[in-house]
Amino acid sequence: MNHKLITSLVILATCATATASAHAAESFDLQSLIAAAKKEAPITVYASTGKIVQQAKEFSQQYGVKAVGIKANAPQIIEILSREALAHNVKSDVAIIEDAPAGIEQLLDKGYVKSWVPGDMKTVIPAHYQDPLTVVLAPNVFAYNTVHHSSCPITNIWQLTEPKWRGKVAMQDPTGKPAYTDWFSQMATNYDQTVRDAYRQEFDKPLKTKEKSAMAAFVKALAANGPLLTHSDTDAAEAIGAPDGKDDFVGLVSTAKFRENKQGMKLGLCHGMKPFIGWNYPSLGVITTGSHSPNAAKLFMHYLMTAKGIAPQGVDGKMSTNQTVKLPADEASGIEKYRDELMVYKTSTAKIDWQSRQDWQDLWNLNYRK
Repeated sequence: MNHKLITSLVILATCATATASAHAAESFDLQSLIAAAKKEAPITVYASTGKIVQQAKEFSQQYGVKAVGIKANAPQIIEILSREALAHNVKSDVAIIEDAPAGIEQLLDKGYVKSWVPGDMKTVIPAHYQDPLTVVLAPNVFAYNTVHHSSCPITNIWQLTEPKWRGKVAMQDPTGKPAYTDWFSQMATNYDQTVRDAYRQEFDKPLKTKEKSAMAAFVKALAANGPLLTHSDTDAAEAIGAPDGKDDFVGLVSTAKFRENKQGMKLGLCHGMKPFIGWNYPSLGVITTGSHSPNAAKLFMHYLMTAKGIAPQGVDGKMSTNQTVKLPADEASGIEKYRDELMVYKTSTAKIDWQSRQDWQDLWNLNYRK
């Protein structure tokens, strides 16, 4: 096949994709969707954040379509939706799943739920967040105590494996927090060279390891350096940012914890760290396959992708995948300014994260030293 023919085919394919996207946007009619939704029964929406109660209430007020928000953790939501599907007695309509690998493996792949992207938003949501639809991204970031330091004392993640920080890194226990093992997996699968480059940058020599990836070598070394493991984000934040803390901790916390600075906490964001200052963990938006109110469910999903719809979660630093939506100016961590320094989670490799969770937990447990 000659080069001219190949070029022509590429151009035709690109044009076809653009035309399809434009057609989807043109064919989407929000007013028709609203009208159809008003004829349907009230919907039930599950999410792992209590903000879903407020979001459902505000949605109902805006559209005159009744929605009830219920807070439950990801495993509970997955169990509820699975049981309803298997019993052919679907009561749920929409769910925001904070555990992407489990959501894909246990719900989407089994056909219990489906992903739907609003036609008028396909040009403002990056393609890699559309299949399946990622509604919101929750940043987990490295933080330090602003009383002890004028700026972050850590500039490279490999510094956390050195004797100076032995026992001084606070974080949730990876064996009880899938988001952490998924982070390990994502870094190993998609950013191996980046982690190796960070090692060379810090130690001025190439990484030599028998592990399968540079991230595995990092995880092994970090575990051996005896981090302070906590049962919750709150405990990790308190260890790091206590205003009167005598010990000097750095560590990983959700951006939501920076709100506590208004109550005296002294958390600072470690921007500028190599290779990343943290990672964005995705929450999938799904509609139950057997929903009795499919139009109302779609309308709610559309609402979540708007600035008003996601605003209650924005105050926690959670980012909409709709690129036209920015975080509130008074968001406490300041992560909006540094979002490009966060590791991008790739749902295309989420299955690897799901399959390797136990392996990462085993690696951590075998090497953890207090």
